Amino acid sequence: MRSSLTIAILFISLSGCGAGKPQKPRPTALVEVAPLSRATFTDSLDAVGTALANEQVILSAPVTERITAIHFADGGYVARGQVIATLAQGQETAELAAASAQAMQAMQQLSRIQALKTRGFATSASLDQQVALASAARANAQLARASIGDRVIRAPFSGWASLRTVSAGTVVTAGTPIATVSDISRIKLDFTIPETRLSAIREGQPIRAVSAAWPDRPFQGTIATIDPVIDPATRAVKVRAILPNPDRALKPGMLLTVGVLSRQRQSLAAPELAVVGDGDNRFLYVVEDHKARRVPVKTGIRQNGLVEILDGVKPGQAIVTEGVVKLSDGVPVRLPGEKPKGGEPAKAGG
Repeated sequence: MRSSLTIAILFISLSGCGAGKPQKPRPTALVEVAPLSRATFTDSLDAVGTALANEQVILSAPVTERITAIHFADGGYVARGQVIATLAQGQETAELAAASAQAMQAMQQLSRIQALKTRGFATSASLDQQVALASAARANAQLARASIGDRVIRAPFSGWASLRTVSAGTVVTAGTPIATVSDISRIKLDFTIPETRLSAIREGQPIRAVSAAWPDRPFQGTIATIDPVIDPATRAVKVRAILPNPDRALKPGMLLTVGVLSRQRQSLAAPELAVVGDGDNRFLYVVEDHKARRVPVKTGIRQNGLVEILDGVKPGQAIVTEGVVKLSDGVPVRLPGEKPKGGEPAKAGG
């Protein structure tokens, strides 16, 4: 019993000694402030789209024949009307010569019968028959020329040729691809948006597209066409935008992230690090008379490291941009370059 009493007295004595020690003052928090200013915010609708060539065609062999010459380089530029490949046409050339000779003979015979008819030595029936024969001969000659033309493959528009997969001397069947020509001077970008956002887009509206191949280079374009039909399965509408592509950085088949810029506005803006969250509520610390006051604010969208401030503060108010984690409502603060108050260590708040 006695020992227990001694321990209790000793504990009370030690507690009294601790209570008598002076507590160190809390150091003043060092913060950085900036006046609240305005910035441009843009409402955007995000989507994912696929790049398509402005014009693209696969040139195939129209008949089964042997390739005699290739007239384009791998990935080379071809002009409209330029010969891409030539197929063997020896038989067709001979047929053209024969058809041309027959047409000439039929025309000469027609001229003689017309002269005889004028002098009354030929009947109208014989003249009509020779006119028909002459027309048939000309048609045969034109058919032979068309057959030769089918064996000369030309580019329908200017563009860039694909890599070659056939060589001269190859016998190709009808429908065998010989080259793909793509006009990529501009790119068609197709993407879909939900029908609920249809009112947010219009033809001529600017867009911004980013490719994984060029993450630091956004491509600007405009909406060219909105599909008049909504897909009933996905409840989405297809949109086509046009992107200039003068240096051919974009390639058909690329996947791009699309941002449709629907509306721009000027609003108060605060750095993201300056906005404090507490559940669904958001706050800024405003500095007044070297004290931090926590002010509830209504925020909008986040963009480029800034948060849109819709309500709660006024332009020009000094807000804390660095050091908010050290603050609570009403605590004193000091700014960079200000000396600590007497008794505070120089590194306080730093």
